[in-house]
Amino acid sequence: MRQPPMAGQQAQVFNNADSFAQAFDEAWKKHEDSQPNHGLEQGEKLALILELVADHPFRQNEPDLSLQVATFRLRLLGL
Repeated sequence: MRQPPMAGQQAQVFNNADSFAQAFDEAWKKHEDSQPNHGLEQGEKLALILELVADHPFRQNEPDLSLQVATFRLRLLGL
C-alpha cells in the first residue's frame, strides 16, 4: 500500500487515469477549501480545475478521456 506523501513532499504523478483522478480531486478540494464561497457554477468550476491540472501528463495526452474521468469523479463524489 502506498503511503501518502509527507509534509513538503510531492505525490508521484503517473500518466494514467487513477493518478489524474487523484490530482483532480486534490485540486477540487483545495479550491473548495480556499474559496468556499466562490459562486461558480459546476461547469465553470470544472473548467477552472481542469486548467489547474493542465500540466498532468494524462490531461495532456488524453484530454477527452481526462474530461470523462473528471465528470465521473464529480458524479461519484456527488459534487
